[in-house]
Amino acid sequence: MTESPTPSTILVATDADHVYDEVEAALSGDHAVIRVHAGAAVLTAVTDYDPILVVLDLQIGNMGGMATCMDLRLEEQAKRIPAQVIMMLLDRDADVFLAQQAEADAWMVKPLDALLLRRTARATLAVQEKLSERSPQPDATLAG
Repeated sequence: MTESPTPSTILVATDADHVYDEVEAALSGDHAVIRVHAGAAVLTAVTDYDPILVVLDLQIGNMGGMATCMDLRLEEQAKRIPAQVIMMLLDRDADVFLAQQAEADAWMVKPLDALLLRRTARATLAVQEKLSERSPQPDATLAG
């Protein structure tokens, strides 16, 4: 009997149950979907689960999606975590500017469309996979 491979992990940061339910329904077929309810919990979850994709709701409890995205990018630059693929879920079209400033890899404006969410996630991951060969890996001496 052959053992099936462990599914890759997608981390979702939202305090809205309906947003998590929509993301989980759209992306869970090929992936394990893990949820945190606060932006402040994302960095620890990234370290613990090593997700292939981090999905950040713009409005997350104590630390919004923009601040969380910027925090992850700063941790990457300091080489304390590997490069992350980040998708932001925005509340309105005007929030695209925020996603760009936070250096998100992709974004969608709510309400979510499951098919578009799945396609965006796959396309973003495919592009990032090609770029990952060029990304610096975290320095183990700095991470601890």
